[in-house]
Parts: sequence; C-alpha cells; structure tokens
Amino acid sequence: MELEVRHLRALCAIADTGSLHKAARQLGVSQPSLTTQLQRIENSLGAELFSRERTGCRPTPLGRSVLSRARPLVAEMAALVVEAKAAAARAGGPRLRVGSTASRVLAGWLRRLRQRLPGTDISLHVDVSANALLRMVAAGQLDVAFVHEVEGCPLLVPDSLAVRVLLDREPQFVSMARDHPAAAAPVVELADLAEDRWMVDPTVDGEWDGLRRVLVAAGLNPPVLHGDYLTAASLIAIGEAVAPCQPTSGPREDMAIRPLRGDPLGVRLLLYSRPGACAEPYGAVYADLEAAYREAALRAVAYRQWLRRHKSPLLHAPAA
Repeated sequence: MELEVRHLRALCAIADTGSLHKAARQLGVSQPSLTTQLQRIENSLGAELFSRERTGCRPTPLGRSVLSRARPLVAEMAALVVEAKAAAARAGGPRLRVGSTASRVLAGWLRRLRQRLPGTDISLHVDVSANALLRMVAAGQLDVAFVHEVEGCPLLVPDSLAVRVLLDREPQFVSMARDHPAAAAPVVELADLAEDRWMVDPTVDGEWDGLRRVLVAAGLNPPVLHGDYLTAASLIAIGEAVAPCQPTSGPREDMAIRPLRGDPLGVRLLLYSRPGACAEPYGAVYADLEAAYREAALRAVAYRQWLRRHKSPLLHAPAA
C-alpha cells in the first residue's frame, strides 16, 4: 500500500486528539474504519506507530518520527487547497466561512449576516470540537469561529488568532424530564440530582472534565453516560438521565430547563477570526452575533428569569 495524504492526515488527527474515537469524529469517518486504516498503514511500514493504552493512543518513537515528516506535508497540502479555493472565491465574489460549536444563536446570527452582507456566499461548518474549529481558522479554512470554552479547561488556541469575548461567563443549566421532582423548583440544587444518571458528550472539548470537576467538588459520584446530546434528549425526556445544557436551550413539552444553585458550571463564549481579519466586516460580524445572542437569551424563559435575578446588562443592551 502506498501512503497518501489522507493517510498522513489520519495519523496527525490521531496524534492531535490522542484517541481513535475523537480522531474519527474529527475526520468524519467511523472509528472501525479509522482503526482498520491505521492497521493498514502500520502493516505497510512494518511497525506500530501508536501504542494503544487505556487512556488513548500515544505515538511510538517510530510514530513520532513519521509524524515529524507528515505534519509539514499535510500543512502544505492544506495550504495549497486553501489558496486554490481563495483564488476561486475572489473570481466568484465575496464569501464568509463561519464555524461554530452547536448553539441556539446560529439561526439568528446567520439571518442577520445574510441581511447585512447581501451577495456574500455565507457558509456554515458546525463541529463538536472548538479546538478543531480554531485549527481550521488558523489554516485559512474558516474566516471566523464562534466557540465556547469550558471553565477550567482552556482551549488550545493557535498563535496569532484574533479573539473577541462575547460573554465572559455563561452559566450552564441542567435539562431533566418535565416530571422530575427537582423540576418543581425554579432553581435546582446539585445534590437533588445526585442519584440521577448524568449524560455528557466526551467529544466536546472540556465538557466531561468540566462536569467531573464540579461533581467532585460537590462530593458527588453519580453514574455517568457518555453519548451525543441528540441521544441524551430522548433519554432525558423519559427520565433516564439529566444533562448540562446551554441556558438558551428552547422549551420542550417533555423536558424542563433549570439553573443550578450557585451556577457551578460555566463557559466563555468567544469569537475567533483569522490573523489580520478583525477589522470590518468582522466588527459587524461580531455585532450581529451579539444581537443574535441577546435575542436567543431573552426568548428562553428560564434564562431570562436568571438574567433578571442577576441584573444582567443583556436586559438593557440595544438591539443591533
């Protein structure tokens, strides 16, 4: 088997994430497929490139040597593609490539951007990994990325990216079945959820580490389920789990969204842009994001009540 750029890209992804599962999510392939591909690469080279450990994958000495040669090749190929696409875009008109982690703010933000920038080709790339989005901005594959940083779990920010802070601390609420006993109160005590199964998506950067830190600090050790939040929603609705959620989460008849007493879980909301790309129209891009966030925040009943209790300036900020 001859090594191709896609094989080198897979090796870099495994090394960067330290996990076959996370690397597969980043590359958009199944984990069994990536495992098979790695085995073929190793068979072709005649030795293991990664040692499989309980905590993930670690490059072997040969793996580190291969990676030192692979990374520049992958970067050069990425640069070639970006430059070619940029040249094509200049010929085809203006464009704005937006990246984001999942957020209720996206619909309102994109609507405002299309109104502000008529004739601009606006694309959207959503990823569970904020770090992956930041790497795409640094590589020129995205123009801006709206991401969240879990408290206590700093992001791996490439050098020279420009950043604007949308919100220095957004409290994370908890979602539970509508008939959960704790849902009767407007604010939930963490201890009242000690016997519940907590569900968290471990592929979201910092999500599990942030929740574990809070649970340990509270002296709690509840059972934890790992899975995506689409699956979590169906389990939460029937009372099989609870999960942290964004305070802007929309209402559902079968689910309750409540703040936690003392707001132990929090994230920073950040907008990153390419080096040198923080002037207009990026100032307008940020302004539209700010207005869309305020709209989503005030639409969510539980969050609006939280903002009132905390006398948040979001209640009085002018709409964009």
